[in-house]
Amino acid sequence: MPDPDGAGDLGQFVGLLGELRAWAGLPSYRMLAKRVGPFMRPARVVSPFTVVDVFKPGRRRLDLDLVVAIVRALGADEPAVDRWRQACIRVHARARTDGPAGEFGSLPTDLATFTGRHEELARLVAAATNPREGDSSGANNVVVSSIEGMAGVGKTQLAIHAAHQLLRDGHFAEIQLYVNLRGFDPDHPPADPSAVLEAFLRQLGVAPKHIPAARDERAAMYRDKLRERGGLVLLDNAADEGQVRDLVPAGPGCLVLITSRRSLAGLDGVDPYLIDVFSETESLDLLMRIAGRDRVVAEPEAAARIVDCCDHLPLAVALAAARLRSRPAWSLAVMAERLEDGCLDEMHAGGRALTPVFDLSYRDLPERLRRTFRLLGHHPGHDFTPSMVTALAEVPLREAEAALEHLQDENLVRQSTPGRYELHDLVRAYALKLAQAEPEHDAQAALTRLASWYVTAGHAAATAINTPALLRVLPDGPGERAQFGSYDEGLAWFDQEWQNITALQQAAAKAGLHRHTWQLALVQKQFRVVRNQFDDFLAVQKLAVEAAVASGDRAAEALMVTGLGGVYFRTDRLDDAERCLLEARRIYRAIGDPTGEGSALVDYGSVQTQRGNKDHAVSLYTRAIDLLQGPDGQRVLAIALMNRGVIHQRLGNLAQAVADTHLALSAFRQVQDHRNQAMAIGNLAWFHLLAANHRAALDLYRDQQQLADLLADNLLQANALMGTGETHAAAGQIDKARHAWQEAQLLYEEITHPWAAQARHRLDISRKDPTAPWTPTDWEDPESLPPQPRNSSPTTRSPGR
Repeated sequence: MPDPDGAGDLGQFVGLLGELRAWAGLPSYRMLAKRVGPFMRPARVVSPFTVVDVFKPGRRRLDLDLVVAIVRALGADEPAVDRWRQACIRVHARARTDGPAGEFGSLPTDLATFTGRHEELARLVAAATNPREGDSSGANNVVVSSIEGMAGVGKTQLAIHAAHQLLRDGHFAEIQLYVNLRGFDPDHPPADPSAVLEAFLRQLGVAPKHIPAARDERAAMYRDKLRERGGLVLLDNAADEGQVRDLVPAGPGCLVLITSRRSLAGLDGVDPYLIDVFSETESLDLLMRIAGRDRVVAEPEAAARIVDCCDHLPLAVALAAARLRSRPAWSLAVMAERLEDGCLDEMHAGGRALTPVFDLSYRDLPERLRRTFRLLGHHPGHDFTPSMVTALAEVPLREAEAALEHLQDENLVRQSTPGRYELHDLVRAYALKLAQAEPEHDAQAALTRLASWYVTAGHAAATAINTPALLRVLPDGPGERAQFGSYDEGLAWFDQEWQNITALQQAAAKAGLHRHTWQLALVQKQFRVVRNQFDDFLAVQKLAVEAAVASGDRAAEALMVTGLGGVYFRTDRLDDAERCLLEARRIYRAIGDPTGEGSALVDYGSVQTQRGNKDHAVSLYTRAIDLLQGPDGQRVLAIALMNRGVIHQRLGNLAQAVADTHLALSAFRQVQDHRNQAMAIGNLAWFHLLAANHRAALDLYRDQQQLADLLADNLLQANALMGTGETHAAAGQIDKARHAWQEAQLLYEEITHPWAAQARHRLDISRKDPTAPWTPTDWEDPESLPPQPRNSSPTTRSPGR
């Protein structure tokens, strides 16, 4: 049997899989697929084409569960299966080829100067890797370790260091999830567990549109995703048990590390680790690591005075040591005297004096760096980049990068991930105190520059992800403008910045920056739709409406009210959606904007469609089409035509449905809207299927699948396969239909989509009676299907486009 440990990368691993198949006697892919199905979790039909794909060279990612099932089906025993599993995880960890929504390994950087905590570190590692006493099976429950202690005592660094040591030892290589829960942030509320679950599910590969809205449903999906795979979850800075309870997975192969200033003893199964300030030995060791061993050894009494004045608090010791490192001419005695002189002016952190240490670090900075540090106190978000600092401090990018590097050397900022920086909670409070002492107009100017930069960068990212209605956002921000070369780059920027944008919008609203407030909502609109993030976007959109009204800009008000209607629609508040869209239409008519009025009518038509008022929806779409004849309205015109075509088909007007959809498809091609092109093609295919034009339907579904493949849209690909299956079944080719449905089922399951149940239903009923006549209406019978939305039926577009 070939040895998987010899695989250095994914290509070599695939090659060894081929050798394993040869070792097993070269079973055909069809035979292998039949063997693999029962080994899947849960057991299911696996297509031979799916198995073939695993053995193809050039793969960027393999499904771990499928690989394990194939290895078992080829006759490997359980020890060998485990070696293949670990090898698959290892080569994926090296490759890290997932996109932004599926990328793991997001732990903050480990500190090279980590010191002490030997006993706690050994206990944490042992708990994560050794079975609990009394558990002879070794199949432990999830391990939950809570690191607790006062601010600045080093809880986060201990957790990060333990996590990195486990990774270096070969544990949890496939999945690591990290979040700062902001439990004690002086400027922001604690992170919403529902939003954290959404982010984790996206990192685990769940498409945003398939993430449930309810927190308990998200928690159930999250636990299910990690049940078999295992992973390391680091929950930093937790407020209390309630914030983290739903973030604890259920899988026996999972480790959860939590840090908090509060006791989390009420959390089921938690092992608490209460850490205190350093011992004198540990404090002196940290001072040596940062300031230099020779200097500490040369002045042991002064070194002891320094760490005593820092009360052995690791954060304070690190700051004092960084000051010494940057001042090689200072003696430790001079440093001790400076600290002792400042001890009358104290800011307490659990009784420990920190202000003297902060003051000493701050006062010795050059004025330009002091100004940059003060300005960071005006940043309302959690983290920041050099590009953002260029706007805040009005400096070139190179100077901003150098400033942050210098502040990092002084331990006043820390680099959470490459290129992104943050302030410790205590340092943030100190910077804010300095910032608040500055003249009010300086603070307003700094916030305005920051908001302008985010609008400008957000405009570029929004353009990259095809956000409509951006003409009213005129980029005028300071500094270098962000450039995004692709859709994925724009989406990745929003993934990193949306929380900062939301916090900044709230600050801009309080400061009376009305135009920035509504623009910050508009630039992130399409991102929220793509990511299906509406938990907090309702508040963002309401704030935008208030700002637009306050600004007196009626066109902006109509645009924001339309957006608010879209959020209401997507959260199933149809009465509120209808009220907003009618108000937006009224404003558009008052200011003489027919394109805006037509857009509001399209969205209002979607509301009426949802209510089941088909005739009313057709009349609304028709009026919108009449208003959207100008060059600025072509994309919305196409959506109106596509939606009207769907309603015509449901009303029995198939010829009109086909005509409308052809016009929509032509318009989508003209404006290069590829995703809507694919949807329109799928609608046309369905209409041809209903008319028994099977050849035309199959050709169109093939075109839809090819376009969906180019877009890397698994849902559209699965829908096209479902339609292909319906068409083959209607033509009496049940074997071809079953093949298409099997492929669709696998894609739906890959993205955790509920429509997988419908694919299984087709396979079940076709297996029971493969010779029965089939018509496309059979599968739409609500009595014979699970209560899910139709998947191959024609698609309409909703508000919030």
